[in-house]
Amino acid sequence: MSLVLVTGGVRSGKSRFAEELAQQAGERVLYVATGQAWDEEMRQRIERHKERRPKQWGSVEVGERLCDYEPASTPYDVVLIDCLSTWVSNRLMSVEEAEWRSEAHTEALLAEAEAWLGLVQRSPQKVIAVTSEVGLGGVAMNRLGRWFADALGDVNQRAARQAEKVYAVMAGIPWRIKG
Repeated sequence: MSLVLVTGGVRSGKSRFAEELAQQAGERVLYVATGQAWDEEMRQRIERHKERRPKQWGSVEVGERLCDYEPASTPYDVVLIDCLSTWVSNRLMSVEEAEWRSEAHTEALLAEAEAWLGLVQRSPQKVIAVTSEVGLGGVAMNRLGRWFADALGDVNQRAARQAEKVYAVMAGIPWRIKG
């Protein structure tokens, strides 16, 4: 297993850097999108992302269920997950407002993150995962924002502990902070 975690703030260039790493790592790349287009603006963003990726890359969307996709089950050399923060956001928003900060929902999300990390650990492919770094700010500190920051921070820390390499990208410049 080889997990590379690429983190950074919003619009930091982390996805573009992860795509460059994937291109360098192998010919056969599978792009795993964790976000779904909920509106026209999001559809346009997804299309721009698709247009800049090499045409020969495979692509799959997993939405809320990250564990439904098992990296080892594919013929690809590299699996690029973009992005863990979108996955966490989708999972948190799948509950009613009355359940926000529910211990049971948070525990289920973290259990799924651990299960996904287990799949990655057993995978023969290089896995590159993109995530937003909530420690850099930019998350509203209301009830939902704190829940998101707490959950994503925990997922990021778990992934970083298992990662062979961790990069932080700021203003398009990557900094290797582990490995």
